[in-house]
Amino acid sequence: MLEHFGEELRVARAAAEMSQQDLAEEINYSTALVGKIENGDRRPSADFARRCDTVFDTGGFFARIQRLISRDTMVAWFREWAGIEAEATALRGFEPLYVPGLLQTEAYMRAVLASSGLISEEEIAQQVFARLERQEILTREKPPLLTVVIDEFVLRRMVGGPAVMREQLQHLAKVGASLPRVRIHVVPASVGAYAGLDGPFVIATPPVGEDVVYAECQLPGQTSDRAEDVKHAVQVWESIRGEALPHQQSVELISEVAETWT
Repeated sequence: MLEHFGEELRVARAAAEMSQQDLAEEINYSTALVGKIENGDRRPSADFARRCDTVFDTGGFFARIQRLISRDTMVAWFREWAGIEAEATALRGFEPLYVPGLLQTEAYMRAVLASSGLISEEEIAQQVFARLERQEILTREKPPLLTVVIDEFVLRRMVGGPAVMREQLQHLAKVGASLPRVRIHVVPASVGAYAGLDGPFVIATPPVGEDVVYAECQLPGQTSDRAEDVKHAVQVWESIRGEALPHQQSVELISEVAETWT
């Protein structure tokens, strides 16, 4: 698939009578990167593909190939959900253990993926790339409304070391303060036991049709659009949301905890 993207890029560039340097200047990327992507040595980002579509007026052709490339780097059982997530108009999620993937820094996600010792460096690199690609939905022209609830424990559990945690929490606070369609809520430790402790899940609202729920556990994540499953997930999410701090208080708490990671 990488080779296919590179070949199509060369064809489009030749048809437009552009050199690699010309294209690089048009899309604001380096000539070296354009060359590596054409040779299949580097994966194109979603932004790179979109800019190529704009320059060549290809109606999303390069973006579609890029999405296929990105999904190829994901573990097979996650691909269905990744497609649903990418098209969703709204996402509601809960995470009691880690910062949600859409809000992770690269250093944090590397630490999470490496912690098990069960996957290779190459697989870690592939999954990091795929996760960073997924995050681009938050800054696209029409991003989904993302509302996440996390347990305060997530802020205080060391992943990757103090510097990684400080950067991660600062990133969380920045995203919460700067992206109007991202809402972050923290369930304070003082709450004690509550519905969310059974595990993480996300509810996606697609452009057309009913909501879909994705739940994670030690086994591969499960995606379901069964009415009973979605109804139960919504009820649990509303219960969890009722225990959480408001968005602004949550962002303030995140910022305060970030300063403790020194």
